[in-house]
Amino acid sequence: MDSINECLINETADIRDTIRAIESGKKGIAVVIDHCRTLQGVVTDGDVRRGLLAGQKLKDSVTAIMNRRPTKADSRSSQTSIRELLEQSGLEALPLVDEQNCVVDIVLLSALRRHSHPGQATGFSSALIMAGGEGRRLLPLTENLPKPLVEVGGMPLIERQVRRIAHAGVNRIYVAVNYLAEMIESHLGDGSRFGVEIQYLREPKKLGTAGSLSLITEKLDGPLLLMNGDVLTSINFQYLLDFHSKHQPLITVAAIDYHVEIPYGVIKTEGSFALCLEEKPSQQFLCNAGIYALSPEAVSLVPHHQPYNMTDLIETGLSQKEGVAVFPVHEYWSDIGTHAELDKARSELKIVRETLGELEESDEFAVHIELNHRKAA
Repeated sequence: MDSINECLINETADIRDTIRAIESGKKGIAVVIDHCRTLQGVVTDGDVRRGLLAGQKLKDSVTAIMNRRPTKADSRSSQTSIRELLEQSGLEALPLVDEQNCVVDIVLLSALRRHSHPGQATGFSSALIMAGGEGRRLLPLTENLPKPLVEVGGMPLIERQVRRIAHAGVNRIYVAVNYLAEMIESHLGDGSRFGVEIQYLREPKKLGTAGSLSLITEKLDGPLLLMNGDVLTSINFQYLLDFHSKHQPLITVAAIDYHVEIPYGVIKTEGSFALCLEEKPSQQFLCNAGIYALSPEAVSLVPHHQPYNMTDLIETGLSQKEGVAVFPVHEYWSDIGTHAELDKARSELKIVRETLGELEESDEFAVHIELNHRKAA
């Protein structure tokens, strides 16, 4: 699976194929070639998300988003010179080409530095999972069980989140608890079995969707990863961190693409007369995915021990120039807030695990890639 061929796509490919190549190749880029393997362009995850923000669709051609003049290196160059080129360009990967400009390899900066781990996001100072809600929409399932402990794919949802964050290299995780808090604390413990340190933020009263941020007493030395406790996603946290670090906002909001299909002909009017008839139109929106990267400054804005919501914090950010950045999510995402969504997520994970066969409990990377592939299909 770790072959250069996984990263190569033809110039006739669409954006959906490009995402598959970026994920399957595990090098962070897709390299576009022609039938002679000649380099045509390069696409990074950032290129994909910028394209989606600009209105591109997954079915559109890769040529609409690819960098036609990518940084590349001669395959005869020394590792030292290639590393210097990568560092000076601020890149993690680039293609190596021969004298005919044909792609012969793809080199990673992390490999040259002798450490490589897909999905690392160690630039986050810590993470916070909001797990204090009552989960009323999942009654009677949550009558005696906190929603974060609801099983999805053979594992409690919050454990799946903790393992995902730990795999990304974030070593400290805060968990905000309220409803049936002792059950969550008993299950996760101090986090040592997941290779992380877990600290619990115990809300003396309900503090809303952001108020528990004020319970963090340690000084943050970098961005905070914040997740709602009912989100199941295969988002790459490194890409979120890179996006946040590049734009330097107070808050980066991860957003899903949501389509609304109107099953009727829509009449547009002016006064008493019709101007036009649009048959069964669809509308597209970017919606809050419940995943954020917060600067330490944003966390400091949350009032202490008072009910406060993420909408309040986002509104504060919107009052500042470039205070809120939007990170479009093309990966798998599900809000496990209703019985229908829970059943759907369980079914999808069951199919994925049957497709992949036997896997180690902690090896979820292949599961995330397969979920993304199914979503893009």
